[in-house]
Amino acid sequence: MSEPKAPTPAPGDTYKGWLFKWTNYIKGYQRRWFVLSNGLLSYYRTQAEMGHTCRGTINLATANIAVEDSCNFVISNGGTQTYHLKASSEVERQRWITALELAKAKAFRMQAESDDSGDESTPPAAGQGGGARNSEVQSTLRTLGSKVEDLSTCNDLIAKHGSALQRSLSELEGVRLGGETSEKIRQVTERATLFRITSNAMINACRDFLALAQAHSKRWQKALQAEREQRVRLEETLEQLAKQHNHLERAFRGATVLPPSQSNPAIDSKGSVPGKGDASDEDEENEFFDACEDVQEFITVPADPKYHRSGSNVSGISSEMGMDDGTTSLDEQSMASNPESPQSQEVVPVRKRRTRIPDKPNYSLNLWSIMKNCIGKELSKIPMPVNFNEPLSMLQRLSEDLEYYELLDRGAKCQSSLEQMCYVAAFTVSSYSTTVHRTGKPFNPLLGETFELDRLQESGYRSLCEQVSHHPPAAAHHAISERGWTLRQEIALASKFRGKYLSIMPLGSIHCIFEKSNNHYTWKKVTTTVHNIIVGKLWIDQSGEIDIVNHRTGDRCHLKFAPYSYFSRDVARKVTGVVTDKDGKAHYVLSGTWDEKMECSRVMQSSRGGENGADGRQKTVYQTLKAKELWRKTPLPEGAENMYYFSTLALTLNEPEEGVAPTDSRKRPDQRLMEQGRWEEANAEKQRLEEKQRTARREREREANRSANPEEGKEPADGALIEDSISDSPLKMEGPYGAPVKSGHQDSYKAMWFDRCVDPMTGEPTHIYRGGYWETKEQGNWDSCPDIF
Repeated sequence: MSEPKAPTPAPGDTYKGWLFKWTNYIKGYQRRWFVLSNGLLSYYRTQAEMGHTCRGTINLATANIAVEDSCNFVISNGGTQTYHLKASSEVERQRWITALELAKAKAFRMQAESDDSGDESTPPAAGQGGGARNSEVQSTLRTLGSKVEDLSTCNDLIAKHGSALQRSLSELEGVRLGGETSEKIRQVTERATLFRITSNAMINACRDFLALAQAHSKRWQKALQAEREQRVRLEETLEQLAKQHNHLERAFRGATVLPPSQSNPAIDSKGSVPGKGDASDEDEENEFFDACEDVQEFITVPADPKYHRSGSNVSGISSEMGMDDGTTSLDEQSMASNPESPQSQEVVPVRKRRTRIPDKPNYSLNLWSIMKNCIGKELSKIPMPVNFNEPLSMLQRLSEDLEYYELLDRGAKCQSSLEQMCYVAAFTVSSYSTTVHRTGKPFNPLLGETFELDRLQESGYRSLCEQVSHHPPAAAHHAISERGWTLRQEIALASKFRGKYLSIMPLGSIHCIFEKSNNHYTWKKVTTTVHNIIVGKLWIDQSGEIDIVNHRTGDRCHLKFAPYSYFSRDVARKVTGVVTDKDGKAHYVLSGTWDEKMECSRVMQSSRGGENGADGRQKTVYQTLKAKELWRKTPLPEGAENMYYFSTLALTLNEPEEGVAPTDSRKRPDQRLMEQGRWEEANAEKQRLEEKQRTARREREREANRSANPEEGKEPADGALIEDSISDSPLKMEGPYGAPVKSGHQDSYKAMWFDRCVDPMTGEPTHIYRGGYWETKEQGNWDSCPDIF
């Protein structure tokens, strides 16, 4: 038999030896090679099998060790695995028992530490040096703790063996001298041997403990304190250092390559802009991304000074060049040439709009209890309480795109289509500025719900929205202005819930038509991402690319919304763009942020060169004149943080108004109750409206089936009614903008004020305003409107 190693190995060492394992009643006990290592007891038929075949393994952390007689013992982990083992002698058996008890105590302790570490949040390592010192301290602490546990285990074993030895000595005293004496003396000798083995193990553990304690008693205390102080300092300075680095990079770029106007200290730092004071507050709870650098697609440098002189020095430059002389902006030059400029007229509002709504109540809600039932479901079909909402519907939120309608007014007065494109691009970006703090979800409109925004006398425009489909949710919007522009869109939302964040992808095109020039622009929206859905403070980001196309002239504007990255050296929420003509020649460079402002710089020259991009290609270098501000966000009203961060326009959207349609969002009872702070009543009313909508839908499906059955099996004649693609109900679709199309909706519902057709400009199915709403409002005849509330 191979001689086993030291009978009481130190924690972490292996213990090997031969034992007899019970196999079955035919073969009985069979000799096997056992190895105890890292809290696991494994066995093999021979020592040669250790490299390739393990016959079985049992984890001692949850195992029970029981002694049957002088040589036999049992190891079981609760019934699934049970080893009946036998040693060659009682001394050998006790050596194994001692080693197994020590290994079990260590395995149980390691498992408990692992569970504790899973429950606690461990801060990230501050650096390689600090992490190494912290690792050394933690390793020392674990080793010291292990030694203490070994001492405790050995103490228990000594007490156990000491009692047994005492009993043997007592028995020896009462035994008469004779043949029985030698047997008792042998037993006493074995007991003394076991006691000596255990005592030696305890002594060795004590020596190790004392040596480590003397070597590290002061060192680990100082190192641990230093780690704590360093972690606190790093946590306090990390954000400040990143911001300072970002500021220095921007300052360096502004001093070397940016146009001189951007060195203005009033606009050089985002911290000095009104309305941005709370940005630093939300940075503390923002989700941190890995450090990354958003590679710019182009570089702008100041143009040659000759371009800043008289216009006669530059050939081939159109009349809008006047906006680049440093004295006249784009809109000032355009409006000066038009006697009907709004600056020459005093606009007097016909009514005073409200400037406040009731403050948002502080209701607590267990988000996980709701979201855990939403996994795997389509987000639009999940009934959500009003606690997640803001007291506006999606139709009203869509109307907020007109917050900065003045940009389109200015664009309508432009003589140049390229200059007009700059204003359209700025208007596109401005529609996202109201979302930066708006983490509440708008109410999902009911099918047939409408919302009118009549600002004809105040601002010269009015718009109408209607919910034209419920699954998938889609809303049609039409706005027209007396200042010479029309805006129309149909937006459907697709969403992806990823647990940590929610991505919302708007589907559909936006059209802007200017009457005077007949320029027709189209573009699509970018993706909106809501971060920290489950844990942390909610925050919103816009990312993606937008291509604005002028279908009459072929001009294009490519806008890029950079995704937010805490460690990026660029300004947060950055938007860049280039305006090109049909030949691809760049005329304007746009830059700014979607939550603050947009600027425009005219391109004098462009060339390939500069730094290489991420894909190895050279960047385009644009020589530009001084930048001119196209748009700047209006500061939020006072107390906006208590009013869902609504803008001045948003505060007026749900204000009660006489003469609107009975389907208007202002008359929606659950939304009104929520605005008043009566959320429990609003939740009950919301459930009633949703059930009423389901009932109406089932009734439409029954009516469609009844009307379709008599004609079943007949072939439709030429020019017959178009069949609905899902419900197979007849649905006539007409419209002035294109050919009729299949509805694609889940029932036979037909919109009240919009017709579905194929858009001739984009080839997409869409809803076009058919007219009649404002005439019906003047007549006050709403009898044809459905009862949805």
